[in-house]
Amino acid sequence: MGKVKKKGTSGQAKNFITRTQAVRKLQISLPDFRRLCIYKGIYPREPRNKKKASKTSTPSATFYYTKDIQYLLHEPILNKFRDHKALAKKIARSLGRGEVGDAARLEKNGKPRITLDHIIRARYPTFVDALRDLDDALSLLFLFASLPSTSTVPPKTIALCQRLTLEFQHVLIVKHALRKSFISIKGIYYQATIEGQDILWLVPHKFVQRVTDDVDYRIMGTFVEFYTTLLGFVNYRLYTSQGLVYPPRFNVKSDEQGGELGAFTLQDNRFGDSTAIEGSTDQSNPPAQDDRTPLDDAAVQKIVGDIAQIPQPNEDQRRGDPMPEEGVSDGLATFEVHGEGADILEQPSMSDTDTASLFTPYSFFLSRETPRQPLEFLLRAFGCKRIGWDEVLGHGAFTNDMTDRSITHQIRVGW
Repeated sequence: MGKVKKKGTSGQAKNFITRTQAVRKLQISLPDFRRLCIYKGIYPREPRNKKKASKTSTPSATFYYTKDIQYLLHEPILNKFRDHKALAKKIARSLGRGEVGDAARLEKNGKPRITLDHIIRARYPTFVDALRDLDDALSLLFLFASLPSTSTVPPKTIALCQRLTLEFQHVLIVKHALRKSFISIKGIYYQATIEGQDILWLVPHKFVQRVTDDVDYRIMGTFVEFYTTLLGFVNYRLYTSQGLVYPPRFNVKSDEQGGELGAFTLQDNRFGDSTAIEGSTDQSNPPAQDDRTPLDDAAVQKIVGDIAQIPQPNEDQRRGDPMPEEGVSDGLATFEVHGEGADILEQPSMSDTDTASLFTPYSFFLSRETPRQPLEFLLRAFGCKRIGWDEVLGHGAFTNDMTDRSITHQIRVGW
């Protein structure tokens, strides 16, 4: 006679575990279990037969893989959660005895610090893996960077999101990695290409955001905590790969005056004296010494005139360029004609070097009714070095005088 199998020891009943059972097994609270699952990237699963997986008569439950919960048993953050729970008991005991000073001291000095560095390294073994998961991170961090400070969204979190997103925009400007942008009712979409990976994120419009009560900001705050650590790692890798010092130098006074991108000064670490980089200049050929003097309006106008006199290839010359050899791709898609009488489309011919210097010869002035932040980022990402705007738009402009003779283009909102 064969061995009799017990019910619930094999199949779906063994592979799945309910959320209540997982919380009891880990010996933590439900909010801490949610935080831990967000940090580790573990999410609920759907069994094929809920009744068999639940091992009870109630099939409606949230299930996880048993192996995932076993994996969480060895997570070092569990000890931090338990230390935090023990600290809360000590503080409650001190308050019950009327020892307010001891409770305040425990809350200030005894709070355990949770670091997510080891989780980032475990979830993203390579830099490309981190770039693939950067879309949602950027969208959420740009959203929190535009929120007003409340009791659920502390100002420290908003300041951290603003700093990290501006640092990321700076490195995109230096690498000339921005490829596309699209404006919609939700906000402005951006697409950049880094290490061959396309990254798409959404930046909300600069309107006053209303914080509603029907959103659980504790869960969103957990995602923000994880994504800020991730973006910090990504920024560090991007800056060091470009030979820049990370974090960049931050000017608090300029930021208080609305400098934003202009509040950061990039420094080159390929020289012993850490040469400061003015604005968002090209890093391919850094200067050997920083003995440059500012140019006056006449000198700038002369340089712009010399650049404008450079002969540009006409349309026929561009169409007559030799085609690449067979088997060699220039990275651009081509339009093929199928069928007789079809329209012949012009083939794309712009390369990365062309987009990087698209606005280099020009000087722009932004009118006071235009959204300065996205326009400044787009212009600098495509090579523009001289951008001016009205004083009411903030600090850091190339010029505040719209009648400056060096200005070649003005951006206004039509009425």
